[in-house]
Amino acid sequence: MKAINALEGKVFDALAACSEQLGMRAYVIGGYVRDHFLNRPCKDIDVVVEGKGIEMAQAFAEYIKSSRTAFYEKYGTAMVTYGEWEVEFVGARKESYRRDSRKPIVEEGSLQDDQARRDFTINALSISLNRDDYGEVYDPFNGLADLKGGIIKTPTDPSITFSDDPLRMMRAIRFSTQLDFFIEENTYKAIYANRERLKIVSQERVTEELNKIVLASRPSVGFKLLFNTELLHQFFHEMVALQGVDVVDGRGHKDNFYHTLQVLDNISTVTEDLWLRWSAILHDIAKPPTKRYYPKQGWTFHGHEDLGARWVPRIFKRLRLPLDQKMKFVQKMVRLHLRPIALVDSQVTESAVRRLIFDAGQDLESLMKLCRSDITTRNPKKVDRYLENYNLVERKILEVEERDQIRNWQPPVTGEMIMKMFNIPPSKMVGEIKTAVREAILEGEIANDKEAALELARKIGKKLLKDSELNQK
Repeated sequence: MKAINALEGKVFDALAACSEQLGMRAYVIGGYVRDHFLNRPCKDIDVVVEGKGIEMAQAFAEYIKSSRTAFYEKYGTAMVTYGEWEVEFVGARKESYRRDSRKPIVEEGSLQDDQARRDFTINALSISLNRDDYGEVYDPFNGLADLKGGIIKTPTDPSITFSDDPLRMMRAIRFSTQLDFFIEENTYKAIYANRERLKIVSQERVTEELNKIVLASRPSVGFKLLFNTELLHQFFHEMVALQGVDVVDGRGHKDNFYHTLQVLDNISTVTEDLWLRWSAILHDIAKPPTKRYYPKQGWTFHGHEDLGARWVPRIFKRLRLPLDQKMKFVQKMVRLHLRPIALVDSQVTESAVRRLIFDAGQDLESLMKLCRSDITTRNPKKVDRYLENYNLVERKILEVEERDQIRNWQPPVTGEMIMKMFNIPPSKMVGEIKTAVREAILEGEIANDKEAALELARKIGKKLLKDSELNQK
C-alpha cells in the first residue's frame, strides 16, 4: 500500500533528496503517519534513518538553509525547524532495558527493529522516503487495522513493553482519551499488572502525560482508566480518596470522585484553560477529611474549600506543577468556589457582593464558569433552578460592579500617603490603617473615593497614636 499523498510538500521533497544524497534509507514514522490516516493535523515529523540520524539532520539543515537546529549527540537524535514544521531525526535502533531503569541500552538496528521498539501499533506505522519505494506504508504490526478499529495495543508483549518503559502506560491512557480508542484487553491487564513500575518514572514525565489527559475533550475517560488500573494510586492519593460513598441511617452522599470528573468534563466544554480545569479537579479535594455526619443535617463537608486551598501548594509541589501565579489561581478558585451561590439569598448584603468581586478580581468570570460546572444533578428542574440562581448572582455582581468599580480595585489610600500624613516610618500601624480603610469601603461604610478614605485614615491614625501614647504612660 502506498500513501504518497501523506508526503506532499517541500519538507518531504527535501527529506527525500537528503536521503538519496547520503545513501541512507529514511522513513517518516510515528505520530505524523498516525495522524495522517486519522485526518488530524500534525506539524511534527519523526524521521527514522537506517544509519546516523544526526548526519541526516545536518544534511537536511544545510539543504533547507535552516539555523534552527538542536543536536543531541548523547542520544543520537536531532531537531530541525523548517517553517511551521518540527522535524526530528533518529537512527533506527533496537533497545533493551535493565529492571531498575527506563533508560534503554541502545544498539543500531533496522527499520523493523525500530518499529518493534515503538509503544503502540498505531505509532509503529512508517512511510518510505526512498526513491525505490517512495510512499510505501510499512505496517508489520497491523497498525492500520487498529486505527480503523480504534484500538490501543502494543506491538510486542505488553508486559515487557510496560515493564521496560512504564511511562508507556500513561501514554496508553492518554491516547485512549485523546483519540476515543479502547485499550486492548491484554494491554489493559498489563497496565494493571505493572502499575507499581510507574514509580521509577520521574514525576515530571508522569505529569506531562497527565496534563495531556486533563486537556482532552472528555478527560474523565482518562481519569477513570487511571483509577481502574490503579496508576492514579501511584501518584495522586488525594484524588483516589474522593472515591466511595458512606451511608449512615440510610443516608448517603454523592461519590465525590465521580462528581469531580463530571465537573471536569463540564468545564472542559467551556474552556481549554489547563489551570481552570485543574481547579475543577481540586475544588472538592479536601472533602474526605472534612466529612461529618449529623442526624439532623445529614452529611456535611464544612471548611473543605479552605482546607483544599491550603492543600493546593503541597499537591502542586509533589506533582511538579508550577509554583507560580498558575498555582495561586487554582488556590483562589478552590477557596472561593462556594462563595457565589451564597449570594442567592435576597437578604445578602451588597458588602458581601463587593467582597466577592474584590476577592475574585480579574478571575471572576473563571470562578463563575467553575461554579456553573459544579452543577452535576441529573434532575432537569434542579439544573434549571441552580442555573437561574447563578444568573441572579451574576446580575447582582454586575449591578454592584457597575456602581462601585471594585474589580481589580486598589484602596485609594496608599501606605506612602499614611506615612506622610503622620510622619511615621513603615510599621504595623500603617498596615492597620490601610486594612481598616479597605474594609470600610467594602462594607459600604464610606464612599469609594480618595477624600472619604483620607478622612477615615486620618481619624483612625489619630486614635491609634493616642492609644499608643496612653499605653506608653
